[in-house]
Amino acid sequence: MFGRKHFSHDKGSEHETRINELKDAIGPISGRIKQFCSDACFRRYLVARSWNVDKSKKMLEETLKWRSVYKPEEIRWHEVAVEGETGKVYRANFQDRDGRTVLVLRPGKQNTTSHDNQLRHLVYLIENAILNLPEGQEQMVWLIDFSGWSLGNSVPIRTARETILVTQNHYPERLAAAFLYNPPRIFETFWKVVKFFMDPITSQKVKFVYPKNKESLDLMNKHFDENILPEEFGGKSKVHYDHQEFSILMAKDDLRLADIWGLDEEHSHEPHPSFYGCS
Repeated sequence: MFGRKHFSHDKGSEHETRINELKDAIGPISGRIKQFCSDACFRRYLVARSWNVDKSKKMLEETLKWRSVYKPEEIRWHEVAVEGETGKVYRANFQDRDGRTVLVLRPGKQNTTSHDNQLRHLVYLIENAILNLPEGQEQMVWLIDFSGWSLGNSVPIRTARETILVTQNHYPERLAAAFLYNPPRIFETFWKVVKFFMDPITSQKVKFVYPKNKESLDLMNKHFDENILPEEFGGKSKVHYDHQEFSILMAKDDLRLADIWGLDEEHSHEPHPSFYGCS
């Protein structure tokens, strides 16, 4: 017993040391970079690279470079709202049993052909999901409904590949699990190609769920209250996506996000400490 506690303490101390080593390796930072690079952020990148400081540094530096160009914190709902008209991706109005934010994805509702806009829309909603994580939570859950999906309306492999690379390389340890609900058999072909781009840790978080399979039902019940889970995922809730209501919600969140990042008076305010906190 005492040996196990001592081991846990040693591990904690070692991890704190690695976090400090990563901070030193990144060097002096300020502004938005400083706000992004909380202790929790350093920890996520270290976990994603098995606590290897050099590999974590490389990964984090690539993210910082990407964020400086892509500027995900500056994307606003009105810029991507057309992508959301069918409700193909949206933040759910419920959480899983652990209180984590839920993103609902319905690839069968694809309504555009612009690769860049589709990715921008998803990045916006990932940032929004992070904004709405409860205190003490760092991860979100994805629920993917395959109703109406076919190879004919699936996103191109190029889009799928870049989406995977952006989410796993620039949002490490943000995904707790992705539940693929009732995918058709033909999806297995698509999945074999897509899985090739995933690192093993990410692919292990993907769970296939089938409504007639007891293990699948037990898995969903373990993670979600059936009373708040939408019918399309085997739950009892009849709530459906309303684009107008969701747009109003996103407009309010955009104001919150602008305040958090200090975008209106960027040069006269210190970075807000909470958005990428949980440290």
